[in-house]
Amino acid sequence: MRRTTTRSPISALLAGVAAMVLTACGPARAGDEEVEIALKIYTKANAPATPKLDDLPLRVNVRQYGITWTFAKPARVGQFVSGDYYVVGPVTVVGIVPKPLFGEDVPESELGKREKERVPRDQCLRNGSMLNPPAKLNVFAYDSGIKSRSYYHPELAAWLPIKMKPGDSLISSISLKVGQKVPTPHKELCYREHHDDSPVRTMAVLTCLAGPVSADAFRPSPFDRKNTIRLARNLRRNLVPSLKPAGTMPPLEKMYRIFQRPWVYTCWFGFDLPIENMPHYGEHLAAAVSLASMTLCCDLTAEQKEPLMVGMVQAGIDLWGTIDAGHPGWCGWGGHHHGPKPLIVLGGILLGDERMANPNKTYPKVEFQEDNQTMYGKGWTGARALFAGHSGIQSASGKPDRPKWGPYEHIHPSKWDENGMRNMQSDSYRRANTSRSWPGYALMLRLMKAEKYWAHDAFFDYVDRWMTEDNSQTAKDINAAAEAAGKSWRMAAWMTRDTRRTDAFVQAMWDKYRPTLDAPIDGWKLKE
Repeated sequence: MRRTTTRSPISALLAGVAAMVLTACGPARAGDEEVEIALKIYTKANAPATPKLDDLPLRVNVRQYGITWTFAKPARVGQFVSGDYYVVGPVTVVGIVPKPLFGEDVPESELGKREKERVPRDQCLRNGSMLNPPAKLNVFAYDSGIKSRSYYHPELAAWLPIKMKPGDSLISSISLKVGQKVPTPHKELCYREHHDDSPVRTMAVLTCLAGPVSADAFRPSPFDRKNTIRLARNLRRNLVPSLKPAGTMPPLEKMYRIFQRPWVYTCWFGFDLPIENMPHYGEHLAAAVSLASMTLCCDLTAEQKEPLMVGMVQAGIDLWGTIDAGHPGWCGWGGHHHGPKPLIVLGGILLGDERMANPNKTYPKVEFQEDNQTMYGKGWTGARALFAGHSGIQSASGKPDRPKWGPYEHIHPSKWDENGMRNMQSDSYRRANTSRSWPGYALMLRLMKAEKYWAHDAFFDYVDRWMTEDNSQTAKDINAAAEAAGKSWRMAAWMTRDTRRTDAFVQAMWDKYRPTLDAPIDGWKLKE
């Protein structure tokens, strides 16, 4: 048989987004183009053989997403199904471009006001790398401009020469420059020292293996010291629905791009997120996952669906590897931390990995914002599926992390904000920054009959409530209670319009397909 050579599943998207990239960033620099490798939908029937060591090219360097690693001597290099590189080790990295800068090497003109106030001059860092980064909450050594000074650990930065052995992962980064505004793959425009924005523009992962792996191998999570190899041939693609699209489906190239690059996420508030790799604020991250979930469920061709499926599963592997290595997860906090769980569950289901597919069973105390912020109870609107507040109820403790931002919907609005409680703020986050991002992946998992893997039924019932309860009436009741009690707060009009329930495409898919499912759509209501 003749072998057709084209791009990898993820890098196939680049042809479609080239014009967008040139418009946003100007002409691409030489070497930024993706390396072309074989594009196939790998199954057990056409599983690729593992190449011999000599089949891999000898390379003195590799380049990805603008980052170049140079080796002390030529080494055998391969690529995972995601397009990310691995090198057969041991190997020594003697050069990285862009060059890591530390201390006085960081130009004074590149230091922001916040950084000057908080970071000793001899500890300033740009374009940092971490070798085998710990899967710990709020541990970061890529750029000294991170918003929280306590998260920055310069002693963990990797410095040349970097010796890598099989099992090692090297994450290298490109820093944002002062005044440089860069779009994330979904909605936001980020820049240094702006609100909670990360100072990191891009990250790429170089993995060191003991030998070659087959062309359908997923990249191990950079936090997985066992370098667990999972194979695309094992994807249970038949579990994903193929439904006729309702409404206008988002451009496939945009969906591919969101999941093209490594998802690295260990710090609270996304202070560490690589801006060009993934959405930054949790609301947008979760909304992107919802859009992708509904897109994946459409009746695309196998060739159209594969890049999105591979990208979402790879992101799930990255996130699962984070908590599997000891990270506590992503707890409820306003609109910041939701979105990782559906990718982990989806990836586990499709790979047939029961530990990954059942994260709450594997780690009962792991934190996921969607679960922290949803609960059962007796709500003032007549609902039993409730929003549990800005911080919600933590899995590890069974209590609110911040009592003033915990459960509140059992209280009538006329009693909100008494005794210093921040109930109105919680309800604002309920309407503006959380609920509207969840319906896409809630519906996908219902369509896949995968509620048991999620293992938190209140989430699904709450999403049904969000999509069907008379939102405008509850807002009127809140405003009336505020006025009667002499409160100054009122619900803004943009928080009450029914058109803001979710993204238009997700809404259309919901309206068409949620009523077809066996699960009652009114299970969120209190029984008379």
